[in-house]
Amino acid sequence: MKIELLYFEGCPFWREGLAVLRGVLADEGLPQEIEMLEITGPEQAQVERFLGSPSFRVNGVDLWPEERERYTLTCRTYATPDGLKGAPTPDMLRERLIPRATRPD
Repeated sequence: MKIELLYFEGCPFWREGLAVLRGVLADEGLPQEIEMLEITGPEQAQVERFLGSPSFRVNGVDLWPEERERYTLTCRTYATPDGLKGAPTPDMLRERLIPRATRPD
């Protein structure tokens, strides 16, 4: 399983997203190998289909997919039970991550 966290340095939320991801992986006993992919410009954002920072991909698939015509350097928001936040809750991330983690490749 390949886990990626996509981010851009100017977003204040990616570190929180990384902490949530690490916590979920640890709680579930999953490998903690996370590939960090820094998005550094608009061209790379378009190529990577960057949905905002932080974004989480497993085996190349975004955990919260969305189609757009244009991809840019932006912070991403997640609809949590407590309103819009800059990172998903551990339960939200677990719900999306675990089914993909248990699928055979």
